[in-house]
Amino acid sequence: MREQLTDAAAAFAGSPDALADILTGLVDDVDRALGERLEIFPVCHHSPASALAMARRLRAKRPKVVYLELCEDLQPLLGELRNCRLPVAVQAFASKLDGFPADWAPLSVVAPITEASAEYQAIAYALETPGVELVLVDRSVDHVFQWSPRDPAEGQGGTDGPAGGSTGETAAAHEEETALHGDAVGVEIGDLRPRFAELETYLLHHGKVRHWSEWWDQYVEQPLVGADHATYRQVMVLIGSLFRRLRPADAARHDSDEERERYMWTRMREHLAASGTDPADCLYVCGAFHAASPVAQFGTGPDAAAYEISPRTGTRWLYGLIPSSHSAIEAQFGLASGSVSIAAATWAKALSRSGVKPFRLAGQAGGKSGKGRARKAAVAVAVAEEPVTDRLSGFLARPPVLDDLDEAELRGWCVDIVRLARRNGYLASTADAIAVFETSILLAGLRNRARPTPYDFADAAVTCIEKDVVPGRRDVRRLCEILLGGDRIGQVGYDALPPLARDVLDRLTPLGLDLDKRTIARALLDLQGQPALAGCSDLLWRLRHLLPPDAVRPIMGERRLGERSTQESWDLALGRHQRSLIELGYEGVTVEQVLEQRLRRRAWSPRATAAVALEAVEDAILLLDGRRLVNELGARAVELLAAERTVDEAPEVLRRIRRLLVHYRATEPDLPAWCAAFVTTGYAHYCTLLPTAFVDPEAGVRQVAAMLGFLCGMESLALALGCDRAQLELAVRQSRPEAPARVALHWAAQHQLGLLPLAELRARAVELLDNPLVVPAFPHYLSGFVQALEPVPGLAPFVVEVISTAFARLPDPVLLPWLPTLITTLREQAGELVPTLVREAGRTFPAALPALDAWVPPWAARPAAPPSAAPIAAPGGPVIDLLVSHPATCDAVAALLGCAGEWRIGASGPGQDSSAGLGTAADPEVAALLAAHPATASAVEALLAPVG
Repeated sequence: MREQLTDAAAAFAGSPDALADILTGLVDDVDRALGERLEIFPVCHHSPASALAMARRLRAKRPKVVYLELCEDLQPLLGELRNCRLPVAVQAFASKLDGFPADWAPLSVVAPITEASAEYQAIAYALETPGVELVLVDRSVDHVFQWSPRDPAEGQGGTDGPAGGSTGETAAAHEEETALHGDAVGVEIGDLRPRFAELETYLLHHGKVRHWSEWWDQYVEQPLVGADHATYRQVMVLIGSLFRRLRPADAARHDSDEERERYMWTRMREHLAASGTDPADCLYVCGAFHAASPVAQFGTGPDAAAYEISPRTGTRWLYGLIPSSHSAIEAQFGLASGSVSIAAATWAKALSRSGVKPFRLAGQAGGKSGKGRARKAAVAVAVAEEPVTDRLSGFLARPPVLDDLDEAELRGWCVDIVRLARRNGYLASTADAIAVFETSILLAGLRNRARPTPYDFADAAVTCIEKDVVPGRRDVRRLCEILLGGDRIGQVGYDALPPLARDVLDRLTPLGLDLDKRTIARALLDLQGQPALAGCSDLLWRLRHLLPPDAVRPIMGERRLGERSTQESWDLALGRHQRSLIELGYEGVTVEQVLEQRLRRRAWSPRATAAVALEAVEDAILLLDGRRLVNELGARAVELLAAERTVDEAPEVLRRIRRLLVHYRATEPDLPAWCAAFVTTGYAHYCTLLPTAFVDPEAGVRQVAAMLGFLCGMESLALALGCDRAQLELAVRQSRPEAPARVALHWAAQHQLGLLPLAELRARAVELLDNPLVVPAFPHYLSGFVQALEPVPGLAPFVVEVISTAFARLPDPVLLPWLPTLITTLREQAGELVPTLVREAGRTFPAALPALDAWVPPWAARPAAPPSAAPIAAPGGPVIDLLVSHPATCDAVAALLGCAGEWRIGASGPGQDSSAGLGTAADPEVAALLAAHPATASAVEALLAPVG
């Protein structure tokens, strides 16, 4: 073989030096791999040919030790595969990192395992055959990240094996199935793909295929399915050596590959020395890329160089099994859509043709036990080893053996795809089935194939059936994938689940549902008729908080502060989101423990704010029992509020603390200490920031309004807790806003504090409308007034009055261009307060259209206010006589409020004319109301008479 390649290099290259070194080097690599005493079995990941050759070799050789290229710290999980339905993925997970950058967290590694893979055959043989030891020899999960320093954005969601160039292959289009692995890094055994992009492009072009998976299936997979063991080994080592030599000069990737090979050979020599096993009784299963390694540590001989393995970091890794799927594997490793499903179908077909009995784990779901067959193989007589001979020359020189056209199989595909297409809305007929049949044969002929492959059939179906618009959710190519095997989704069995996941399933048993299914189950809870289901309800609300939204979704019922539903309805899809439930088990033993940890982590994170801490407090009240955690989170909220230097979270803080105060007032006799501290701290804090926030361009109008809402809405509580009202007055007096919306907010705050009477505020609004230079900016003033409804809800009639006055007074040339600005401003800055304004307008304006013509606005009918120096005439009555006779109560209230004033009394005592009695202290509207309805005042006098 070496002589033939040397002659070919001299004929094509004109010189036997450059190309000959590569070609003869390939043969040298094959000789080196086959000459090692420890048998090296090269494989390709998810390859039916490799799985079939592995099953044959294991039954013939029956090795005592199987070395497998897989992360060594994943070995304890392999025994749990018997409790799962394949495909599943072995996972390592770490959320708390020690030795890696903190922004890499969480780290996750998955190694998917399918039934049609050589690694599964090796695992099943070793675990089911007495006296056989399985040893994983690849670097640990910790070393995967130690040896792959990368940008955090590239650190997840990729593969760790030898990667190929860009071919434009698309991953599966089904987000739910492809997301089963999440953003984990994938490790696999035997990734065979050219790293030289130009080489892969050349192979695809001349092979007349679109995807690398299709090229591999046609030119490697199918010819090797029926090959003998010696031919299989030599061809696979040759391909691995070819891809290893024809690769770009990527020093980092090259060093990583060689480090893995040094690691594996070192581990194997250590095990052989410790166990005393003869290397001839062992089998080393690795990727063909690593079979012909040039490292000095290669081999089990005494001349192999020593290698020191670096220690692991302090990161604590957690291990488990998660469900996988064919589409998730394709998306993880960049395979063509449907290629793993086609490989599974090829595996089943190859087993029926060859008669080989595969190895299976006893008791595994989805197939019959292979334990008996494995035990029978274990006691069989050993087969004599054949000497290594040249099988490459004959295999490469002769054309591949082509199978005859299987018309029955192709005809069945064509009929079934038309049936599926009609079910999914396509207008397909028998003529389309005939067209697909003929087109499949035509495409196979154009691509130099004796029989159509599944890829030819899929292309023909798309050509003949696919229309401009997909009528349903699935296109024709997806229907072909379903027809040729579908996207098989694995499941982790109950015994292989972590304690938390088992606890969840046990606690939800009273619902009477099969939660292992991937379908959505509807749970109906009558908490009033069946109080025993209250525990299930609590658990479902906690899972709703921890799992993805579609895993546990409430249809009817809600849980808010002070409210609990008596009947609930849930859509449960825990079987579909099994990976999320399993990864939840990495964080704790019970759901309550994980929830408490997450609430603490959220409140004490570096980016936590007071609003975030208050949200954690609310979640703790709703979902967890006990006040200890609530008090700790509340104290943390007080700390965060005092440390904040911006007011960006003020609206959220106001909304949440109001809700919590209402809850505690309704359920507790006294406010918690942290709640009182939050009010007093917030009052002082926002008073300090208010002058700056009024002029800060970074602070929005809504944020300033929320600050005023906190200060004004909680003023009475803050004063009762010891705060000083003078703080707020000084803050408002020191504020000097310039923006129109902030000016309006400032006026509203002054009015709330009594510094700006309503009459003067009304006069300022009229002055704004009279100024033509200010009219274009008047919508912003209105926005400020609407925002002021948060701290001063009593201004709603005034805001309605101002808007109505503006619409009545402004001419159309000014009003029409002004309306869009008003609408957009209110929508952006005060959308949640507009309903309050609309309700007030509904109370102000007449309800019927005919009454609108005779309607007089209240502000137009209001009498003019008399001069402030003259006393206001007030009709006499028992209430006024009572106040005049006993002024001490009014004086005490005035002293508490800090209002200085004098009594201006026009009459000397009760029963006399008091029309000038109280001076400016009486409101003319109130006096007129009392005069019109004296019965109410008389009743009050009668109640107070015994006291007097």
